[in-house]
Amino acid sequence: MAQSTFDIVSKVDLPEVQNAVQQTIKEIRQRYDLKNSGSEVELDSEAPKIVLRCPDEFVLQQVCDVLQQKLTRRKVPMKALTFGAVRPAAGSSVVQDIALQQGIPNEKAREIVKVVKGAKLKVQASIQGDQVRIGGKKRDDLQAVIAALKDRDFGIDMQFTNYR
Repeated sequence: MAQSTFDIVSKVDLPEVQNAVQQTIKEIRQRYDLKNSGSEVELDSEAPKIVLRCPDEFVLQQVCDVLQQKLTRRKVPMKALTFGAVRPAAGSSVVQDIALQQGIPNEKAREIVKVVKGAKLKVQASIQGDQVRIGGKKRDDLQAVIAALKDRDFGIDMQFTNYR
């Protein structure tokens, strides 16, 4: 019997994030309380992160709320965002970085493998770069692993792909 496998990955759909950022910028330009505030939202796709620049922390919180609303509408999971510290910038303004999760961090991958091995099912788990591959002979065992991982909160957004 052939070996069945699936991959556990954690990726954010960057085009959806780009659309949400564009919608946020549009709303900032139109909303009365944010219109001339000088707030900026930009997506740095190389280091995948969103950079918020605002005149003060109150406006920053307002812009952050708008951004979260737009991301949620576009089905970007909030677990995939890591909010950095609010730091002061030039001219009494503030800056906040929001990192986008691309790939499973090593310590989380080890934790996932530990849970899979603790499930006492006849499956193998291996870390392959920024994803985890689970393989086994029975598809029922693989589905039991998916159910066990969905029940547990690892603090990251996980997708189950490549189910063969």
